[in-house]
Amino acid sequence: MPRPFVSRYGDGGVHARTGSLRGPPLGRTDRLCIKAVVKRVSPPQFEIAFGAGPGPREEREVLGVAALDRMLKQLVEGATQNVRVCGEVSGLHRASSGHVYFTLKDEREDAIVDCVMYRGATSRGGSRLAEGERVVVEGRVTVYAPRGRLQLVLEAVLEAGRGELLEALEQLKAKLQAEGLFDREKKKPLPREPKRIAVLTSRDGAAIHDVCRVAFSRGPVEILLVPTPVQGPGAGERIARALRWADRLPGIDAIVITRGGGSLEDLAAYNDETLVRAIAAATTPVVTAVGHEVDISLCDLVADVRAATPSQAAEILVPDSRERLEALGHLGERLSRAIQHRLTRDRERMIRLERRLGEPRRRLLEEAQRIDDALTRLERAMGLKLRRRRDAWISDTRRLEAQHPRRVLGAAREELAPLRPRLVTAMRRRIAVGAGALASEAGRLDAMSPLAVLGRGYALATTAGGRVLRKASDVSVGDVVEVRLEDGRLTARVESTTPIETV
Repeated sequence: MPRPFVSRYGDGGVHARTGSLRGPPLGRTDRLCIKAVVKRVSPPQFEIAFGAGPGPREEREVLGVAALDRMLKQLVEGATQNVRVCGEVSGLHRASSGHVYFTLKDEREDAIVDCVMYRGATSRGGSRLAEGERVVVEGRVTVYAPRGRLQLVLEAVLEAGRGELLEALEQLKAKLQAEGLFDREKKKPLPREPKRIAVLTSRDGAAIHDVCRVAFSRGPVEILLVPTPVQGPGAGERIARALRWADRLPGIDAIVITRGGGSLEDLAAYNDETLVRAIAAATTPVVTAVGHEVDISLCDLVADVRAATPSQAAEILVPDSRERLEALGHLGERLSRAIQHRLTRDRERMIRLERRLGEPRRRLLEEAQRIDDALTRLERAMGLKLRRRRDAWISDTRRLEAQHPRRVLGAAREELAPLRPRLVTAMRRRIAVGAGALASEAGRLDAMSPLAVLGRGYALATTAGGRVLRKASDVSVGDVVEVRLEDGRLTARVESTTPIETV
């Protein structure tokens, strides 16, 4: 079976493996080697039938593709020497091997040339290469045989400067960003299940077929094609006008602005300020899928969601019904397994509980027996506690009776009864001894008493105030004095005082 090729008819084509309407154009030799029949159905599907091509003509030499590429390479390298070319860098790619690949394009005319700068030459100005830079490069022209492309192998990058187109684009981007058109807060959420989607793209391009193919394969949805130009003068304004018209249509859930990849000039319409502002003002969610994954336009920055390709835009918008059914089936299976697992676990737990519980009647009887045992222990404990309390009460009562006043007084009387005669005898003895001592002291006192002196003929004179007179000078003539005799008192008045001289 022949190897799958890509056959292009008009602006569209079919890839034999993926069925997507895109792919590079083939040479005349390839078109002669295969026959492709493209058939579209709804939802879009594509079929390719392969057949044998016509045999080679014997009268003309047939060249292989590799031989033709080698011939072209010899012709180009032989006719040219090292050249210097000025242009703008586009599609810059630095490979992990250290080689640099890009396209050098003319800023004033529609012309491009592929360039490659191998790792050994990147030290000679390779760091100056940047997307959109204007550079002057030096190298040799050759043909890359595996792809049959003319390319420029660079030896050095002489000078660099920023391209006019990229400079203007950066200024516009900074202006729109300052106005807040790219703010994440202004992004509108996409509908969960859109029923009708408007697609703004070329009628003849591959983007609409990619969107329809993916969307119809994922679920029921209506696709409304709004034909718009994808490049050229005035394309941005016309796309913006189509967007405003689609935004006013009833029942439109989302709008997709899409086209295939291209150079910076090809995507210039999607960097148009009018279109960017129209997307920002749209009330319907807008998804952009302009170019390939590496192509980012101003429309991508202002759109609610940016998709890398038209197919991805359809995947983002249209939920996959088959995936949902499969997910629902998986969830149902998981739920069934979870319920079965829960039932099994509960059943095993119930069996364990039944084993632990045993027969209810026997369990009740055992509990009743346990209660009886507890009551017996309680009665025994209460009886023991009551006996202890009663013994303690009896002991306290006896101790209290022993300390009763009558008992204490009786005991005291019994203890004092034998002591009474002894006390009387002792008191009498003590009184006798005291009486003898008293008599002795009384005799001595009587001997020393002034009254005894008075009995011997002496007298005691005192003033009316009771002061004892010792000297004649203690009184004056006319004072009243009292004189104490043995058997009475005399009151006298002093008539005269005579002092007595002592020898």
